[in-house]
Amino acid sequence: MKNIVIVATVKVKDGFKDEVYSELLKLHEATHKHDEGCIQYDLHKNLDDENSFTFVETWENPEFLSAHEKKEHFITFVSKIENKIDGLTINKLEKVDN
Repeated sequence: MKNIVIVATVKVKDGFKDEVYSELLKLHEATHKHDEGCIQYDLHKNLDDENSFTFVETWENPEFLSAHEKKEHFITFVSKIENKIDGLTINKLEKVDN
């Protein structure tokens, strides 16, 4: 089975950048510490928009990704950023073999 790549972009509402950024860092640390099957989980800031952050993730398979979404640290993150973001875009990708 092929790895699953996630590109997840969070657009933060004005006035909530520091609070949401703190939660993003907590999620980043907890995922690296507690989630099996996580190959890559990198947080990036958008250089053109200070209120936009992107995770680039690689998971061994869809089952590990699904397990991540059910972990307490992920559920807590989702609840902590509720009503503090303007949008969330999640792209699930699979590398194409040439």
